[in-house]
Amino acid sequence: MHHDLVGFFGFFECINDFTVAAPLLDAASAWVKAKGLDTMRGPASFSVNDECGLLVDGFDTPNTLMMPHNPPYYLTLLETAGFAKAKDLICLEGGSAEHPLEPPERTARAVELLKKRYGLTVRALDMKRFTSEVELVKKLYNACWEQNWGFVPMTDAEIDALAAGFRPVVIPDLVPFIEKDGVPIAFGLALPDLNEALRGNRSGNMFPASLTMLWKLKTKKITRARILLLGVVPEWRGKGIDSALYHWIWSRAAALGIGWGEAGWLLEDNAAIIQGLTKTGFTPYKTYRLLDRAT
Repeated sequence: MHHDLVGFFGFFECINDFTVAAPLLDAASAWVKAKGLDTMRGPASFSVNDECGLLVDGFDTPNTLMMPHNPPYYLTLLETAGFAKAKDLICLEGGSAEHPLEPPERTARAVELLKKRYGLTVRALDMKRFTSEVELVKKLYNACWEQNWGFVPMTDAEIDALAAGFRPVVIPDLVPFIEKDGVPIAFGLALPDLNEALRGNRSGNMFPASLTMLWKLKTKKITRARILLLGVVPEWRGKGIDSALYHWIWSRAAALGIGWGEAGWLLEDNAAIIQGLTKTGFTPYKTYRLLDRAT
């Protein structure tokens, strides 16, 4: 797809000692090279569809759901091992956990004009048709992201597994679909930041932690969310469709008492989406990095 020979490494955990890190990375590199690949990229656990990137800026704030958080010295270890920057991934924050904010009024007006101009409808995920909704996501996901740098297509089995994992905690109103004449052309996925409920569980015992998480979801005590995905099929890009997804998620989240959101990650050179988010009040606050090394 990308006409390159890249293999990923991930799940990197190491003390601050290069003599420990080097053999780990060399072993991974040897495996990648044995597969006929000339470049090792990471960290990505397992790929860019999963936990992705090395945190290089924003250590003073906690990580959100499915985002890594590593010590600052990891970057030094990898650079000493010969890795160099391949691409930065940007996360933006918006709103306030203490005071849920409605999206800007100008955004609401723009979205209404957009819907009328193109004859679009926006709807939430239908949990009663969950299986068929997942089938729609399968069709949309690879179509929306297939041209992105570093993209690895997700198999049906991978999407099914993610859907099964998300189902108990998904909030249908935070999963919008935009349709033209009944045909989906865009979708978004935001999830409550479950880390907010799990962060205090220092024991590692998942039974009470799971009960706490579900209770906080039910009683609307989770005040943070992460926008994982916003995708528009290629032929509808550049028309402002993404702003309709932002507006839907933001307004529904505010109604649920979720005041703060993280949007990301986004490729550093995805200027259109980053600028669109900053215009609605989001601010870059964390940077993750993917690094490459020749095998």
